[in-house]
Amino acid sequence: MYKINKIHTCIGLLGLSLAVASCKVPAIVQTTENKQVPGAYNISRDTTNTASLPWRSFFTDPHLAALIDTALKNNQELNVTLQEIEMAKNDIRFRKGQILPTVGAKVGIGVEKVGRYTSQGAGDASTEIAPGKETPDPLMDYTAAVYANWEVDIWKKLRTAKKAAVTRYLATVEGKNFVLTNLVAEVANSYYELLALDNQLEMVKQNIGLQENALEIVKVQKEASRVTELAVQKFQAEVLNSQSLEFEILQNIKETENKINFLLARYPQEIPRDKSDFFGLMPAAIHAGVPSQLLANRPDLKRAELELMAARLDVKVARAEFYPSFGISAALGFQAFKPSYLVKFPESMLYSLAGDLAGPLVNRNAIKAEFYNANARQLQAMYDYQRTILNAYLEVSTQLSRIDNLEKSYDLKSKQVDALTKSIDISNDLFKSARADYLEVLMTQRDALESRLELIETKKGQLNAIVNVYRDLGGGWK
Repeated sequence: MYKINKIHTCIGLLGLSLAVASCKVPAIVQTTENKQVPGAYNISRDTTNTASLPWRSFFTDPHLAALIDTALKNNQELNVTLQEIEMAKNDIRFRKGQILPTVGAKVGIGVEKVGRYTSQGAGDASTEIAPGKETPDPLMDYTAAVYANWEVDIWKKLRTAKKAAVTRYLATVEGKNFVLTNLVAEVANSYYELLALDNQLEMVKQNIGLQENALEIVKVQKEASRVTELAVQKFQAEVLNSQSLEFEILQNIKETENKINFLLARYPQEIPRDKSDFFGLMPAAIHAGVPSQLLANRPDLKRAELELMAARLDVKVARAEFYPSFGISAALGFQAFKPSYLVKFPESMLYSLAGDLAGPLVNRNAIKAEFYNANARQLQAMYDYQRTILNAYLEVSTQLSRIDNLEKSYDLKSKQVDALTKSIDISNDLFKSARADYLEVLMTQRDALESRLELIETKKGQLNAIVNVYRDLGGGWK
């Protein structure tokens, strides 16, 4: 009786020690995500948002739509992201399995030979299985049993870990949407760059034709002693420079085509496109809505928010490690030293049921370190979320300003091109009548070419700005 009371006292002291130890738990760092953004990008507070449009409705060029379709099916980066989603799903299954009991079956056979002059050997030798039958030596061991282990989730540690895994899975889904948004925008930007290069190539070819005609005129005038060999060489050099520029543009076209082919995960081939009406392409109308809509539309913002939620859950899981854990184990089966005895019931029957309470008492540095790391990761996630919101607002604000300024710039450059195009004919007429120097003709042709190329670049910039603001508002993944 005294021994039993002593055991109960020891168990009570152990439970008290575990309870005291679990009380000394570091505090959780409280974080609050800042969802406040300015009320509007400008004076307007129109809530119409272009990001709600599916990309098929936003990009109406059939060639571009076909390219985007192919990219969404084949792009390797997108396929890598899909595998990340599968891994996140498997992590949910793993966390769910930890909550449920583990049940297994075991069938085994073994042999044991102990010394005769030991306590076990002497006991086995003096034990009779049946009247007149000695205990066999060595002893065989045949076992068939089922067993189960279960950690009772009294502190909700395992369920919280499962919630964190589910939240991270949702974050990977948003990560996939973010990849989709960027992929659609990258294909569209590269496509418009290709159209711009096609038109630049056409402009250069037209300019080469004008320069070659001017070169022939200069040669005739040299024969008539109206100009010197210097003028002929100057015009010849200008033709060669334009021809060199033509090959540079051809190389840029090849590189851009290969860039698109890489996004589409295919080997080099020509990109189908309509080269005829680049200047007729009208940028789609953009409605930015209000900044708060970014929180619902942009996948990177939703992913950052989900990562912050998962980090908070991780802190709770790390904190629960300080508390004692309660486990239950059980087994049921049959065991005997001879196969024929396995069916003898209840003599061969084995069963066990045990519960244990275990928790850290003295050295908890490893648990503390993991807890502090979880707190630090939570702060990192909070700062990343705030940075992502700020970056999203600034990206949209920058692109809206760019659209407005490029529109004004395009109008002015169009007028500049018209003026320089007229000046080419004027300079040629004046040169033929010896009222203008050949250098004026050269400079006029050079300025006209540069202005045309700049106009194409401005047009491309307009189209890219529209694509980018659509992406920055959160469009393209629907």
